[in-house]
Amino acid sequence: MLYAVIDTNVLVSALLSSHDDSSTVVVRNHILEGTIVPLYNEEIFQEYLDVLHRPKFQFPTGKIDDILDAIARNGLMMGRTKTEEVFPDPKDVVFYEVALSKEGSYLVTGNTKHFPKTPIVVTPAELLEIIKNL
Repeated sequence: MLYAVIDTNVLVSALLSSHDDSSTVVVRNHILEGTIVPLYNEEIFQEYLDVLHRPKFQFPTGKIDDILDAIARNGLMMGRTKTEEVFPDPKDVVFYEVALSKEGSYLVTGNTKHFPKTPIVVTPAELLEIIKNL
């Protein structure tokens, strides 16, 4: 079992992808299967809801519900561990701080440059390598 905060861009990419073998789709599948235990808080979950329901994406409601239900059912609601790190986008801080709240967890993002260069911040492809080596 692996604990990870999933950045919203990973979920968007997974839902946009037409390739079942793309790293974001495989990460989503691990969430649905329970291999990855998502860490989140109310702020993160609300962002998932807001972004995934944006009209510009036109994601099927059923696909949105599947991933959000899996996150709520299999995930852990966490607090935040404050950081002194500076972020280009202040809205990203919550993802990092929730990841800090569980020892041994990861923050999975397609935008690693938006986060501190630490071993917990990984791309979807890097997380898949970690899972493979467990």
